[in-house]
Amino acid sequence: MLSRARVSSVMLGSVALRLLSSSSRRVSGACALRCSSSSTQVAAPSTDAGETELMTLHEALNSAMDVAMATDSTACVFGEDVAFGGVFRCTMGLRDKYGAERVFNTPLCEQGIAALGVGLASNGTTAIVEMQFADYIFPAFDQLVNEAAKYRYRSGGQFNCGRLTVRSPYGAVGHGGLYHSQSPEAYFAHTPGLKVVVASGPYDAKGLLLAAIRDPNPVIYFEPKRFYRSQKEEVPVGNYEVPLGKANVIRQGSDVTVVGWGAQMQVLGEACERAESEMGISCELIDLRTIVPWDADTVAESVSRTGRLVVSHEAPRTGGFAAEITATIQERCFLNLEAPIQRVCGYDTPFPLVFERLYMPNSLKVLDAIQDSRHF
Repeated sequence: MLSRARVSSVMLGSVALRLLSSSSRRVSGACALRCSSSSTQVAAPSTDAGETELMTLHEALNSAMDVAMATDSTACVFGEDVAFGGVFRCTMGLRDKYGAERVFNTPLCEQGIAALGVGLASNGTTAIVEMQFADYIFPAFDQLVNEAAKYRYRSGGQFNCGRLTVRSPYGAVGHGGLYHSQSPEAYFAHTPGLKVVVASGPYDAKGLLLAAIRDPNPVIYFEPKRFYRSQKEEVPVGNYEVPLGKANVIRQGSDVTVVGWGAQMQVLGEACERAESEMGISCELIDLRTIVPWDADTVAESVSRTGRLVVSHEAPRTGGFAAEITATIQERCFLNLEAPIQRVCGYDTPFPLVFERLYMPNSLKVLDAIQDSRHF
């Protein structure tokens, strides 16, 4: 007997398919039980994405969704307020360009939004879902963790919802308090069957989002909301992807390896610069980009050379993804370590409002960890 959750997913998906009049495609059964290669037919990414433009993070994300919808006729975008551009204006202009059948608002019901995404994706539609804030993703947890992540496994590879991507702004913004500031990536990293991506800048944001949309597995895609308009980079206007599961070495160094993702990369960059200019400590800075799967090989290679590792994220320390990185690198690089691995994270408290500056793992805290590791 089908579970109530799965019935709701399939029913919502079927209703949406009729409303959207989108052409459904036969879902391939030749899939691995957890991760597989895709049978989805979309325009191949160009090896030359053409000219570039100076884009903010939210403009780069908009460009990615524009490319995805232009190259895949089944792709649709939906969520709370996305039809007029969304709270952060990431979907501006998409409804005008692609119509109300492919870009549409949903009720304020995250569980229903996720169920609709699961149902659509399992019926052959490329579903690009927006959760308005990462803090509001928790009502959808059952649909994402118990349905989306397990759909392929529970059917023995007959069905999947790999064409589901869930976008959500996460992290501190300076005044968000406990319900608009959380970083929930570790919750989803603990779930086999999901991929978890966290962008840190406009160029990566577009390429990673296109890769996530086209990946044959459901992807949770977190966006650092405080960078939506504060960061600008030259971004190709055309079609390109940044591969999932491959870290980016931002800065090469010889003394300490420093690892992070998302919004924390700006903090870590400042700490690494000060470590070199003020203390003569050379830091190798690595942006993971993808939490699941994460690029353990790149981190291990770096730590094997430096002998030291500092990992940092905004989320609370206990059970944060830094703990997984720490355990893995300790296993792989034990004989190369010159100092205990350091974690610089948020505190194990609800995210504060007036005490946000004290809570945040800022560059001074990271700098102290770098210094302690170097001089252990």
